[in-house]
Amino acid sequence: MEELMNLRLATPEDLDTIWNILQDAIAQRKKDGSEQWQHGYPNKQIVEADIQDSHGYVLIKENQIIAYAAIVFGIEPAYNDIKGQWLSQDEYVVVHRVATAESYKGHGVATLLFQFIERLSIGKGVFSVKVDTNFDNYPMLRILEKLHYTHCGEIIFGGAPRMAFEKLLT
Repeated sequence: MEELMNLRLATPEDLDTIWNILQDAIAQRKKDGSEQWQHGYPNKQIVEADIQDSHGYVLIKENQIIAYAAIVFGIEPAYNDIKGQWLSQDEYVVVHRVATAESYKGHGVATLLFQFIERLSIGKGVFSVKVDTNFDNYPMLRILEKLHYTHCGEIIFGGAPRMAFEKLLT
């Protein structure tokens, strides 16, 4: 399946599709009983900013957007204060707002998305990926475990405690 996919920067024309994917993810988090993404984050303005700042990426299969993530090469201020310890203090990429199209959920797309992100990071000479998630985001926690991300501690993001993970790439 992976050979038919590619990761590219999102464009303004992708905004409505991305927002629909995120709306479904927000609804799923609520259905799962989670507080994550239930208080106005993420919103369409954040996604617009992702696109404008070249942080928004889409995973494409057969000219269709099947997943979205904000991929930020640079400092995430919330990550400066961790209860715990990061694996490295080197340059890193941050992954936020991961969501998969409803029709592709359960098919390993988010795992593939992370693998594409890891290759993108290596291609840019960045060998650390950091990500945070809610304590009850079990699908994301399974993906991070499967891909051998290390739980490094807890950070505060958006006013709430979050589990922080890092993976060193080779």
